[in-house]
This record gives sequence, structure tokens and C-alpha cells, in this order.
Amino acid sequence: VQLQASGGGLVQAGGSLRLSCAASGFSLDYYSIGWFRQAPGKEREGVSCISSAGVNTYSSDSVKGRFTVSRDNAKNTVYLQMNSLKPEDTAVYHCAAVRSAEIVCDASFPMNYWGKGTQVTVSS
Repeated sequence: VQLQASGGGLVQAGGSLRLSCAASGFSLDYYSIGWFRQAPGKEREGVSCISSAGVNTYSSDSVKGRFTVSRDNAKNTVYLQMNSLKPEDTAVYHCAAVRSAEIVCDASFPMNYWGKGTQVTVSS
């Protein structure tokens, strides 16, 4: 049972990346999924989150209008499309799942599963 985030890399400011969060060993159908990031010396923060049915989404003010979270339950995968990337978006990005119909985007909330992170580095 695990979550695996992938798709990170090095990109220039203004560029785009798409992160994927794939689940294995369990179905994401009943789980709200969140993308969180942690930069060096900073606390982990919720970036973009999506409800279990994909009806509701939330994005923090720092990424609103640039990042879009989506999910494909048939593929058991959640995505984070990141556009207009800025150097301050540089961080390790993790996905996490909590068994809930509602959005949970609080990094301190006891999530059921955390995935290993993927590094995103945005150069200026």
C-alpha cells in the first residue's frame, strides 16, 4: 500500500510541470487527496487539494490561478498541473490521502497515507 509522487524536475521560471500521485494497493475512490510542499527551512504547507469525487478543489493563495489539481479515479491517480512556475515554488512536493469526502488541505492533519516526495526546482 503506497502513494508515489513523480514528475518533479528542474525548470526555468515561467515554465510548467505536471506532477502525478499514483496509488498502489488501495483505491483512491474514497480519499481526499492533497498536494503539500516543503521548502528548506520552512514548514510543510498545503498547496492544492481535491475531494474524493473530484467535485471540490482548493488551492492556496500562493498558487491560485497557476496550479490545478485533478484526478482520474479510473487510473487511481491524482495530478498537479503547475504553470507559470516561480523560484519560490522550489520545494519537495508530497501527495497525501485521507479517507474523507471533504477536502483536507491542512498539513498537520493526520492523513492516512503520505507519498514520498518529488523535488521541484525552479531556476530564475
